[in-house]
Amino acid sequence: MSEKNENENEIDALEDENSAKKSSDTSTIIQYLSFVLGKEEYGVDILRVQEIRSWEPVSRVPNVPFYEKGVVNLRGAIVPIIDLRERFSLSKPEYTPLTVVVVLQTGSGSHTRIMGVVVDSVSDVISIERTDIQSAPDFGTKVSNEFINGLVSVNERMVMLLDVDKLLLLETLEQNDY
Repeated sequence: MSEKNENENEIDALEDENSAKKSSDTSTIIQYLSFVLGKEEYGVDILRVQEIRSWEPVSRVPNVPFYEKGVVNLRGAIVPIIDLRERFSLSKPEYTPLTVVVVLQTGSGSHTRIMGVVVDSVSDVISIERTDIQSAPDFGTKVSNEFINGLVSVNERMVMLLDVDKLLLLETLEQNDY
């Protein structure tokens, strides 16, 4: 009987070791929601995505930057909506049936903020190894890459990974300048 207990203990130990390996393997993988703006593909951490909504007209707010489209009522919460194509100085947006609003959440301590970003279309949920993420190139002082966490190649496509906290934090700072 003691031999059986030893074998069971060994099996349990192996199962625990395998479980630990599996959990450590998955901790190096991050999932991103990828979306398209113009001809470029971007991604945001899937854990920051609250929901994806179809484009609908917004209530305009006076004296905000041109890329802030306005606000929507999302189940009782007033959510600001920005157009990322305009925010990143890409071509003028054209709203189509594929245009969606990705509702993102950011938080610092006990304070969380929700904001919707208008994108041309949602592509996919991609799983990325942390080690595959390249740092954003430095283009000098005239080009800002402060919103970019890194770049990754996925199936021959380059995806720019956005830093949601910086994107939404900068929005707050700029609003205070007006």
